[in-house]
Amino acid sequence: MASPMTVAIVQSSYIPWKGYFDLIRRADAFILYDDRQYTRRDWRNRNRIKTPQGTQWLTIPVQVRGRYHQRIDETLVSEPDWAARHWETLRHNYSAAPHFGRYADVLERTYAEIADEKRLSVVNRRLIECLCDILGITTELSWSSDYAVEGDRTESLVALCEARDATTYLSGPSAREYLDEALFAKATGPGTRIEPVSVNGGQGYWLEGAPHVFFYRDPSGSVVNDTLRLAGNTLVWVQDGVTIRLEAQVTKERALQIAATFR
Repeated sequence: MASPMTVAIVQSSYIPWKGYFDLIRRADAFILYDDRQYTRRDWRNRNRIKTPQGTQWLTIPVQVRGRYHQRIDETLVSEPDWAARHWETLRHNYSAAPHFGRYADVLERTYAEIADEKRLSVVNRRLIECLCDILGITTELSWSSDYAVEGDRTESLVALCEARDATTYLSGPSAREYLDEALFAKATGPGTRIEPVSVNGGQGYWLEGAPHVFFYRDPSGSVVNDTLRLAGNTLVWVQDGVTIRLEAQVTKERALQIAATFR
């Protein structure tokens, strides 16, 4: 039996929120999904910080004029002094914060190292790797372009999972736009039927038929892919923050009756 492999696939962001790093920590392999189209006024090249005067945007200036369909990993930084300005803003607003001195040197060094980097995707990755080191996260990082996969949106996600022999797939809450009914059709294959059902007032899925790979969204909004080897019919649902899987040679009606006892 193959070893479990949890893969997360998310676009890079500039100094991402803390949940982003929790996603990296939960994965065995984290793929930066940066061969997708760059979106303006998004989190790819900017973020907000708290200051005594309220929130303030930190934005990496990038080349966008006439580049309507460029990918994230094709997007170039347009002003070389952005890194010095951002670090000075961070230092000015956080130098009095607890533990700032403990991490200031490594952060300042990282900003200095990426100051001359032209590619936004590389800038984001270097900062993500720096923060992972600080947080003690050792998950392997790679780019989606490192893999010889084809397809658009859902198909590319499935292909990346297959390339890494994934048994579990995690994605960020914003990935809904990349996930559609084709994902279920691609992942389950012929002979498996999936039916959305209500379980104890919440969302669940009833599966019957052949062995399958099943994707579902957990309470945090992340999409999870589990390799479920179907010996019998299966009911999957989330209750009180816990994902429950009931597998047995019973009808859907009987499975729902059994699920009703989980209260």
